[in-house]
Amino acid sequence: MSVRTIKTVIFMGSARNITPPWEVTRLGDRVLNWVKNVLSTPLSGFTGADLRAPVFFMRSDDLPPATKELGEKIRQADCYLIVSPEYNHTIPPALSSIMGHFGGSNYKCKPSGIVTYSPSPFAGMRAAMAIQIMCHELGCLPVSKLCGIPNVSDLFDLDGTPKDQGNRLLNQLPELLTQLEWMAVAMANQREKTGTF
Repeated sequence: MSVRTIKTVIFMGSARNITPPWEVTRLGDRVLNWVKNVLSTPLSGFTGADLRAPVFFMRSDDLPPATKELGEKIRQADCYLIVSPEYNHTIPPALSSIMGHFGGSNYKCKPSGIVTYSPSPFAGMRAAMAIQIMCHELGCLPVSKLCGIPNVSDLFDLDGTPKDQGNRLLNQLPELLTQLEWMAVAMANQREKTGTF
């Protein structure tokens, strides 16, 4: 059996660099660390991009190097994993901004997976519903399995290690990743055979 490398871009929906007064670390960092640990392959990091205007409005020569690098990673990816909180019952502005800066042609014919979280019992599900629609419009169709993490402080230690490895909520991510991998391979095969539309 052949092994295929699946190139995955992870978008983090939280741009906050502060910790809520009742916490020691950002909740998003805990969830993101857990997601990285569940993934079976090493990840390469990306530090940031200077997004002054939507990329499709700028000439290639005018793009800052970090923005060009991010755009290339998005184009070359086989799938996308979105890890996001819920801000004001919907998509965080930072997430819709960074994903929206790059046109739909960069995302099309590729799948996406959505992981949401919150400090409350709602697990960011209202944001997940809105993120699904955004992903459809960008062309990176979300898989049906969602991963919603409620009460993050109760589930994860400060470094993102689950406090109770047997918690049934932890089963969501492996199931989502199984669907995402299957769709990424299937869609990559189809792109290789017929291209995109």
